[in-house]
Amino acid sequence: MNNRRRLTGVVTSNRMTKTVVVEIGRTFRHPLYRKVVHLSKRVKAHDELGCQIGDQVQIVESRPLSREKRWVVETIVKREIRTADSGVAETDPVPPTEEPAEAQP
Repeated sequence: MNNRRRLTGVVTSNRMTKTVVVEIGRTFRHPLYRKVVHLSKRVKAHDELGCQIGDQVQIVESRPLSREKRWVVETIVKREIRTADSGVAETDPVPPTEEPAEAQP
């Protein structure tokens, strides 16, 4: 196996052709203050696998493919199952009931 860096992150955008934006999260404890620090970095990666938003992917560093692309999607670790309305159950709206108008004598 080669010695290229491999990182795991979540796809946050797939609007470009054959390119995805991957957010890599990192959590560590601050060496002096001992507080838990959450950092994230967004990188562009070349995508030949057809990743969707929310997929957890493993990326590997590569030669520069464009001005900002230096990573390639190696595998999809976990697929995100998304519905068209982002998980909200779609229901038919209930039409208001119309009551007959009372006749005025």
